Amino acid sequence: MFFSGRTFSRSAAALVLGALSLAQAQVSPTEAALDAVPAVRAVRPGEAVPGTPADLNASITVRYGSATPNAVLLLMPGFLGGAGSFDRLARQIVSLDAGVAVWAVDRRSNLLESGAAIANADPAELVRIVQQGIPARPASSLTFMKNWGLDTTLRDWREAVREAHTLTPNVFIGGHSLGGTLTGLYAGYDFGNAPYGAAPTPDDQIGFKGVRGLLMLDGAPGNTTSDPISWDQYQNGSVGRLGYVPGVNRLDEIPYVNSLIFNPTYASRAVAQARLATTAPDALAPAGGLVPYAATNLAAGLSQLERQYSLLPFLTLRTGEATNAAAIPNPLPRLLGAAENSQFVLGPADPSHPVGWVADADAATDPLDFVGRFWNPLSDYAEWYFPMRLSVDVGAAQLDTVGTPYATTLRVWHTRAVSTPILGISAQNGITTENDYRHFAAFTRAAVTTHTLPGASHLDITVAKSDQVARWTLDWLRGITGPSQSSPTDSALLRQN
Repeated sequence: MFFSGRTFSRSAAALVLGALSLAQAQVSPTEAALDAVPAVRAVRPGEAVPGTPADLNASITVRYGSATPNAVLLLMPGFLGGAGSFDRLARQIVSLDAGVAVWAVDRRSNLLESGAAIANADPAELVRIVQQGIPARPASSLTFMKNWGLDTTLRDWREAVREAHTLTPNVFIGGHSLGGTLTGLYAGYDFGNAPYGAAPTPDDQIGFKGVRGLLMLDGAPGNTTSDPISWDQYQNGSVGRLGYVPGVNRLDEIPYVNSLIFNPTYASRAVAQARLATTAPDALAPAGGLVPYAATNLAAGLSQLERQYSLLPFLTLRTGEATNAAAIPNPLPRLLGAAENSQFVLGPADPSHPVGWVADADAATDPLDFVGRFWNPLSDYAEWYFPMRLSVDVGAAQLDTVGTPYATTLRVWHTRAVSTPILGISAQNGITTENDYRHFAAFTRAAVTTHTLPGASHLDITVAKSDQVARWTLDWLRGITGPSQSSPTDSALLRQN
């Protein structure tokens, strides 16, 4: 072998080839490769809950990648989130390793959304939805949601885990934000029907025994958007960081999250605005829409979530900033737990032009990519009808319910070591730190690997331009399962060359 007139030894050649392989492995999938990843929505029977219409007793997943994978990673969305929140990350993982399938979970409440109205809306109808929204279903028609709590959510998820096991023994679960919390609670959940305190449940009924690892993305048990609550608060209600949270005795009246900050009608308006921002980002947003001033579609769609303008620290990402904006300091996010002061946009600095939006090349997330993935025919980024019972139950369960009044119904019993490995990834400007994962691992005596995504806010962790989260995830999976049957060069990298 010759190079520049000099003979290479066999060992030197191996070093060069190894370096070339490493360089190739670091090439990120193209946007075309991400778009080419196959995806299908699967609706299967879920937990049969008394009082719930049969068609809503469902276990739902959006499945990315191969139908015959070497490994399946099932991902649970966060508070107010849907399966669409994983669209970019799932495609990155599958593009980098075609041997891994990602199944993004939709909770059963996503079936209550008016997806057809969004899918069939022309631009004029989208404008109307941005302005008026799709009317929410009356609470009186959804009283059965009072039973859609932790037990129902985890058992629906377990049905998908069981199906994944028919394809491969390499089944992993994970989630973002509240989904990370639910991942930990699933691991310690006793799915047996024996009363609390009875003989030990067989191993195959304990959550962690059915999965090979737990992935937590800026969310962990004991670190959630749900405040810890007492038994009285669980029964009769309490006031948390986001306002009044009903107890289980009032869930007939308030079965889903319905506040000034978030409600089903507002969620439909946000989806419609995202669709307008995708097709006409620089056009003028509908008057009377999401912002009370003249703005472009992209500015109206992103200003509610952008880190420097968002009111809620757990609903933030980093894409860019508003242009032609007159703004003042807004201390409210600090009161809700944000790490720094936010700004409140008053309107255009020059009234003859709307507030616009400019992307920041150094920001974690691409603005047009984000709004473009906010809704698609398979899934939605948001969950319009988030079950209030699930929020109440998570506030009660926290890490474990052993020795508490909740133990008989919220069966999170870490009575055995959760030996399943954990991967915890924090956003640098998110709601968790690597120590939160270490704390949970110490509590459960599990092995833990941790990382922090630099420059990322809470939502960036699943929608970032970078595929670093996907690579960390795949490295961890391979450390448990060994190499996939399909390597990166078998999938996305070949499609780039």
